[in-house]
Amino acid sequence: MTEHAVTIDVREIMKYLPHRYPFLLVDRVVEFEANKRVKALKNVTINEPFFVGHFEQYPVMPGVLIIEALAQAAGILSIKSQGERAENELYFFVGIDNARFKRQVVPGDQLVMEVEELTSKRGIAKYKARALVDGQVACEAEIMCAKREV
Repeated sequence: MTEHAVTIDVREIMKYLPHRYPFLLVDRVVEFEANKRVKALKNVTINEPFFVGHFEQYPVMPGVLIIEALAQAAGILSIKSQGERAENELYFFVGIDNARFKRQVVPGDQLVMEVEELTSKRGIAKYKARALVDGQVACEAEIMCAKREV
């Protein structure tokens, strides 16, 4: 265990994120350091609704959903760092740079998401994000999220 080991279960995650089934893609947070980094998990099962059509004979988690899972982990980092999310505010995924996919994610994998905050000003934050399976990088990217009132 690291110095910043925590357990944030899905019930607490739902306090930070407005996403719900089938679009909530973070199952648990296992490390958290306010305004710095988060480590979160997504257990990938054959029961995921996207596997029905992607692909029937060879189920692979779509890359855009891996990126979305990373963005959700980034949202948790930002929201929990400030304490909570106001009812009238959302964090939107607004940008992506240098995305690379290096390994397929398939049923039975555990996606480990590591997100580090690089900068944050005026409600816009940039993050370095990686998704790993069995210690191998499945995806890496720099992503941006913005806090907006709705």
